Amino acid sequence: GGNNERQWSASLRDYAMPKLARKRVDAINAADVMAVLLPIWSTKRQTARRVRQRIGAVMKWAVAQGHREDNPAGDAISAALPNNRVPPKHQRALPHAEVGAALARVRGSGAYLGTKLAFEFLVLTASRSGEVRQARWEEIDRDGAVWTIPGKRMKTGREHRVPLPPRALEVLAAAARLFNGDGLVFPSPTGRVLNHSTMTKLLGDLGIDAVAHGFRSSFRDWAAECTDAPREVCELALAHVNSDRVEAAYRRTDLFDRRRVLMADWAAYIA
Repeated sequence: GGNNERQWSASLRDYAMPKLARKRVDAINAADVMAVLLPIWSTKRQTARRVRQRIGAVMKWAVAQGHREDNPAGDAISAALPNNRVPPKHQRALPHAEVGAALARVRGSGAYLGTKLAFEFLVLTASRSGEVRQARWEEIDRDGAVWTIPGKRMKTGREHRVPLPPRALEVLAAAARLFNGDGLVFPSPTGRVLNHSTMTKLLGDLGIDAVAHGFRSSFRDWAAECTDAPREVCELALAHVNSDRVEAAYRRTDLFDRRRVLMADWAAYIA
């Protein structure tokens, strides 16, 4: 689609063109491609990979057209690029026994109330930061105590229902008083979506050694160690659809109630 093409040309324009534009396609060698990739390989790995892929696509086209013999962005440079595998970003997380104290510290801080409420809601629902920051009132059924996140906002691409324990409903009531209960549930002070680093920055300011996303791990560890909830229930609580068993569980109806119990227990544990 158009967007993809724009990204294509943008990445080539910004990174490849300055170094390669003046060269004939048959004169570009592995060293030239390395000169494009190395400056961004460790800082913008995702972008660098895309640029490499796109230069490679152009070169494969050139090979097919008979303009050159090889693809200088292919295997020729793999060994020369530092540490090819991206280490998974370790999401710093607290041991689950420390989550309640961290929550109390955030609550008692002088930070912007919208951020504090969003953070507490994130922990109570074991949700991803983006899901909470972009949450809208029309997704929330306070009477039924359920938050239905539309598929377009989910990493899995499918609608996800989140059971809301009583404390999460109190957080929502506070947010409704603050922000007139319309549009975004937790807007920034300027009425926009909170910045993605806001919650993690608040934790850092308070000396809490964790990132917002890490609280999903704390929840998962607690569920495994302190409850007898079956694995599928825990995985569904995190909206992970990563196996056939979980996939099958998605189609059964009883699990929402099981998850409601699990989330209520979690809320009680961190209260």
